[in-house]
Amino acid sequence: MDSGVSSGMDAGTPNQMWQARLRNHDSTLRIHLLGIGGAGLSAIAQVLREQGFVVSGSDRQASRATQRLSELGVRIVTSQRAENITTLPEAERPDVVLISSAVAADNPERQAAAALGIPVVKRDDFLPVLLADRQVIAVAGSAGKSTTTALIVTVLRDAGLDVGYIVGAELPGYGNAAAGQHPLFVVEADEYDHMFLSLRPTVAVVTNVVWDHPDCYPTPEHFWQAFKQFVDSTPRNGLVITCADDLGADRLYEARATDPGPCWITYGLAEYADVQALHLRTEGDTQRAELIWWHAPKGELALRIPGAHNMRNALAALAVASYCDIPMRAAVASLAAFAGAGRRFEVKGEANGVTVIDDYAHHPIKVEATLAAARSRYPGRRIWAVFQPHTFSRTRHLLAEMANAFADADRVLVTDIYAAREVDDGDVHARDVVAASPHPQIAYVGGLAEAAGQLLHALQPGDVVVVMGAGDSHKVAEMVLAGLRRES
Repeated sequence: MDSGVSSGMDAGTPNQMWQARLRNHDSTLRIHLLGIGGAGLSAIAQVLREQGFVVSGSDRQASRATQRLSELGVRIVTSQRAENITTLPEAERPDVVLISSAVAADNPERQAAAALGIPVVKRDDFLPVLLADRQVIAVAGSAGKSTTTALIVTVLRDAGLDVGYIVGAELPGYGNAAAGQHPLFVVEADEYDHMFLSLRPTVAVVTNVVWDHPDCYPTPEHFWQAFKQFVDSTPRNGLVITCADDLGADRLYEARATDPGPCWITYGLAEYADVQALHLRTEGDTQRAELIWWHAPKGELALRIPGAHNMRNALAALAVASYCDIPMRAAVASLAAFAGAGRRFEVKGEANGVTVIDDYAHHPIKVEATLAAARSRYPGRRIWAVFQPHTFSRTRHLLAEMANAFADADRVLVTDIYAAREVDDGDVHARDVVAASPHPQIAYVGGLAEAAGQLLHALQPGDVVVVMGAGDSHKVAEMVLAGLRRES
C-alpha cells in the first residue's frame, strides 16, 4: 500500500487522525482527491460530499464528472500543480489526499502534499475506512462487473432499499454513486493495483476470472490467486456468488473452504448452476430465457440489454436480491425495465439507417461478448467493429486473444493503442493486432478522426457501428453520428 505514512505509528498521527475522523463522520474533515474526474474517484467524492465532508479535488481537465461534483459544492481545480496545495492557508489544507492509481509518484501535487506531512493514500487504504460501518456487496471480475453492479443497485433501489453504491458507469436515474442510508453498500470491486483486496465483503460476487492487467499480475495464476484472496476474505456468515460458466470463477468454487466457509451460490447457463437461465432467445429488442431456481422453474426472465453475458449478469443480481429478501417477482420486473449503463452497449443514436453503439469493451472477452450481443440484436445487418486497444502491456500479453476476438463483426477497424498510464516503448503496435488476426476484413486506421472518416465514407443504410475501448474511443461514435446527421 502507498499511504505515505506508516500505519504502525503511534496513536494521534495524521494518518490515524483522518481515519478516526472519517469513521466518526466529522464534517470538518477535509479530503482532497487527486484525479477526481476519473470514474472511481468521482464516485467516492460524491459519496463523501453527500455525507457532509469538505471535499476538493483536481484533474488535468474539466469533464462532466467534475462539473457534477462542482454543482454539489466540491471545489475543483483543473490542473495538477504543487501550488494547489502549498498556496492554501494551513487551516484550509486537506487532512488527507486520496489519489487514483494513475497518479504517478513524481506528480507535483502528490509530492507537495507528502512534503507537508499530509497523508497520501490510495483507494485500498481509504475504502475500508469509508465503509467500516457498512455491509459491503462487492462485485469483481475481469468483465461484466459494472453492469452487474448496476443491475444489483437498480433491483435494490427499486425495492425501496436506500443502499449506498459506487459504480464505474452511469446508471440512468441513479448516476454512479450515492451515500445511502441503508446498512448495505454496493461497490464495483476493481482488481487493478490489487485494490479489491482491501475490501471485506459481506457478499462477494465474481463474474469471471480471465487474466488481465499484466502490469500488476505477471501471470494468469497471480491473477487467479488475487481473486481467491478476495473471496476468502468473505466472513463465515457471508455469501459468495460465482459464475458457473467461467473456468476461473468455477475454479474458485472448487477451491472453496469446505467448513466453516461462507455460503456459496453459482449462476449461469450451465445445467449444474444453482441459478440458471435456459433457452435464451431474442425477440426484437428483448432477450428472454426460462429462469431456473435450484432446479425448479421460476417463470421467464426478460432483458432489454442484449447478450448471453448480460443474462448471466442478471442472474447474479437475482442471487443478491434473494439474499436481501427482495421478492422474486419484484426483482425480475426491475431487471426487465433496466435500460443499461453508460458506455455498456450504449446506443448513441441512428441516422441514415445506421445504428451507432458505444461500448467500454477493451479486454478480448469483453470484445467477444459485445460483438456477440450485437450479432444477436441485429441479425442480418452488417456490423462494423471499431476497436481501440487499451494499454501497451495488455496489447502485448493478450495479442493473440485480441486478434481473435472479432469473429462476429463483418468489418473491423483498429485504431492506435490508448496509452493510459503507460509509456510507449515501441515493442507493440496496433498494427500487430491486425497482422495477427485471421479476420478477412480487418484494417489498421491510426487516429480516431481517421477511423470516423473511413466509416462515413463506407457506411450504408442498415449498417451497425460498434465502437469499443476504455480510452477516448467514444469520440469515434460521436463523430460518426454527427457526420451521418449532417448528411441526412
